[in-house]
Amino acid sequence: MASGELKSSNAILENALLNMYVRCGSLEEARKVFDAMDHPDAFSWTNMITACTENCELLEALELFHRMNLEGIPPTSVTLASVLNACACSGALKVGKQIHSRLDASGFHSSVLAQTALLDMYAKCGSLECSSKVFTAMETRNSVSWTAMIAALAQHGQGDEALELFKEMNLEGMVADATTFICVLRACSHAGLIKESLEFFHSMVEDYAIAPTETHYCRALDTIGRAGRLQDAEELIHSMPFHPETVTWKTLLNACRIHSQAERATKVAELLAKLAPEDSMAYTLLGNVYAATERYGDQMRVRKSMTDRGLKKVPGKSFIEVKNKVHEFVAGDRAHPSRDEILLELEKLGGRMREAGYVPNTKDVLHAVNEEEKEQLIGLHSEKLAIAFGLIATPPGTPLLIVKNLRVCSDCHAATKVIAKIMRRRIVVRDTHRFHHFEDGQCSCKDYW
Repeated sequence: MASGELKSSNAILENALLNMYVRCGSLEEARKVFDAMDHPDAFSWTNMITACTENCELLEALELFHRMNLEGIPPTSVTLASVLNACACSGALKVGKQIHSRLDASGFHSSVLAQTALLDMYAKCGSLECSSKVFTAMETRNSVSWTAMIAALAQHGQGDEALELFKEMNLEGMVADATTFICVLRACSHAGLIKESLEFFHSMVEDYAIAPTETHYCRALDTIGRAGRLQDAEELIHSMPFHPETVTWKTLLNACRIHSQAERATKVAELLAKLAPEDSMAYTLLGNVYAATERYGDQMRVRKSMTDRGLKKVPGKSFIEVKNKVHEFVAGDRAHPSRDEILLELEKLGGRMREAGYVPNTKDVLHAVNEEEKEQLIGLHSEKLAIAFGLIATPPGTPLLIVKNLRVCSDCHAATKVIAKIMRRRIVVRDTHRFHHFEDGQCSCKDYW
């Protein structure tokens, strides 16, 4: 076999091995294979970028794309879609805009895959206007494109607009699938459209012959539960044609948290403890319910139970893009190069916020510490650190976009409203549930999240 054929054969085997590890979710093994490759091609780079994005190693995914460019490897439409997904997950809007320019210059403007990824990136980076422009300008749209735009509107709390777009989708002859209905039901949930949610849920089965999955039930359940109809929500769970998994009970438990239903929350948490004894989220939600109902003894027992089981609350992470670089903050983080300036800014903000009427809400803190220490803990939540960094690293009046890996807590929500007002900034926070647009002391969610 000639040396050229041997190299080609090795490259095929290496890419096959790399692809196998990526599909199995083994990022470390995939990284070893990739690092050992002499000349990784576009397929290799794309696979690694995708693997990093799917494993939430977002900064590494963006760094890989940068290295790929330096190596002179032309990206494919799949590469660009993967990088745009990394931008979307981390809130890297400026990097995403640079890729948008490359899409147009490289002839990918007609790629439905790339354009849909671009639409999704803009929406998840807080720019719904740009997302709408991309959707409107698309030469060809498929059901995935329509669904992505419906999802964008839903995530930004524009439920009525999302449902109107769904009607347009049907008029265009596009076939809605199970994913489309997940987005439609999510739009109903964010907008509190209970009647519409149930109508779409039944229409999905009767008019579209789509069997509801657990995710569909959870969306409908979330809408009902948020409205305070917890008995109806529980009855919906019992009507499911399959055994409910942890995600369903967590949805009900979150509704219990919203409406301070401690007794029901206790029963649900007991079920969750049996289903997923290693999942800390149920304990965290239950502790929050007890805190909201001032059952502090029970709250401390939840904390002790977590400690005894070796469970830890999922650490909060927040991302902010400044000058084309994404910065990551973890709750309590003191490792950032600008930590001294950040802490000083938070100290200054604290005084001004209290003057504006802000009172720290420490009820969600599960640690058995005194009130002063609780205030210090919530004062170093990841989104507060990211906001403080954004304030000192950008000119006055510059809008800030923060991406959070968890649901924003009640204290950070209240604090961000005050910060937006006193600093005269527009602050957008994307948590795991929706977008929050803070401006002049108000939030677009109207405290409904």
